[in-house]
Amino acid sequence: MFQGAYSSQLLEEAVNQFASLPGIGRRTALRLALHILDEPEENVMRFTEAFSSLKRNIHVCGKCFMISDNEICPICDDRTRDRSTICVVENIRDVLSIENTGQYRGMYHILGGIISPIDGIGPSDLHIRELTERVKDGAVREVILALSTSMEGETTSYYLYKQISAFPVNVTTIARGVGFGDDLEYADELTLGKSIVNRHPFNTI
Repeated sequence: MFQGAYSSQLLEEAVNQFASLPGIGRRTALRLALHILDEPEENVMRFTEAFSSLKRNIHVCGKCFMISDNEICPICDDRTRDRSTICVVENIRDVLSIENTGQYRGMYHILGGIISPIDGIGPSDLHIRELTERVKDGAVREVILALSTSMEGETTSYYLYKQISAFPVNVTTIARGVGFGDDLEYADELTLGKSIVNRHPFNTI
């Protein structure tokens, strides 16, 4: 007799693991598990080793907190980029979204989230002190606040502005091509690119 909904506990466990991923329902998880089962063993080994190696060997950039194969990410290590501009974002996905627009050639700073008291996330839980350290040496001329336009994102942007406005730096924010409440990763590349290019001073909004 079958155990549960599947003929195999091994299959069910594989489905459970796929279904634990964001945006993967159980039907899709079953299709993925059966696809893996049909693959040659060497392909499956390469698949599992890729994720195992990612977890074991990935680094977090010591400057901007982007993920990288090395201690310093390729963006921070690229001498052709504008080091006088820092774009502040919530997470890694936002960096990838902005890079895909091809409209920005400065540096980044990943906060690791946004201030959200209801979720127990305060300023000390984010990479705000490190941003302040990067700004205070005087080499940075502009900080772009490219956070989500939700209430939490706006609160975080205001907090950051208060923290760095005392330094000789121009604080700007992305234009409102990105609608209120939107996350950057879901904005199309054209809209996001124009929002970066048409940024404006933060203290005028």
